[in-house]
Amino acid sequence: MRVDIISIFPDYFGPLELSLIGKARQTGRLDVAVHDLRTWTSDVHRTVDDTPYGGGPGMVMRPEPWGQALDAVGPGTLVVPSPVGKPFTQADAHELASLDRLIFACGRYEGIDQRVIDDAADRMPVREVSLGDYVLFGGEVAVIVIMEAIVRLLPGVLGNADSLTEESHAAGLLEAPVYTKPASWRSRDVPEILRSGDHGRIARWRRDQSLLRTASRRPDMMSVYPVDDLDKADRKTLTEGGFQITPPSVAK
Repeated sequence: MRVDIISIFPDYFGPLELSLIGKARQTGRLDVAVHDLRTWTSDVHRTVDDTPYGGGPGMVMRPEPWGQALDAVGPGTLVVPSPVGKPFTQADAHELASLDRLIFACGRYEGIDQRVIDDAADRMPVREVSLGDYVLFGGEVAVIVIMEAIVRLLPGVLGNADSLTEESHAAGLLEAPVYTKPASWRSRDVPEILRSGDHGRIARWRRDQSLLRTASRRPDMMSVYPVDDLDKADRKTLTEGGFQITPPSVAK
């Protein structure tokens, strides 16, 4: 996968040299190029922003340097982190991980002139995405987060590919609690069932914990979980946990 990142703070992306992303780059599974937007400015002050039309606080990133940058770096799928974007999900990570070429545009201030996004959409796919209902200083942190979500899905990046099938959001639920040695720590014991060696009971316990954790912490996820995928044991777990199953469906 080839990734180009355009930002006025290219040094922000030092962390992409570390950990599994760094290893993916070293092994050739990932090719990352970070570009300074100011390269495409034409004035002595290397200006990338100006006051907004219509008035209001803050500054808006000018279209000229962005247009030239995207002309030089593109084409590819353009990803623009923005608080007005579509919420970024695990499904989006999988979709982007399947592509060969991504371009990230890191906005700052009040954002990028809308004409840049509209113009880019005439010649390449554009995805405006949001990490959540809050506002950051700029898109750099969001790009690092999105990169982590994408790169770990690339073939060969994770040592154990099975980890991808058992983690939170992989099957529409949050992951069950995890434990390791020692069996007792500060008077807190690892649940006996996880030390029992009974893989059937362990699988049922993890499924129960996953259902209860999702229903408690992310009712929005539980509300859209396919009801017909809940078997009789699932329904019993949720009902005994005080959660109502809606809409009603015939138990398996």
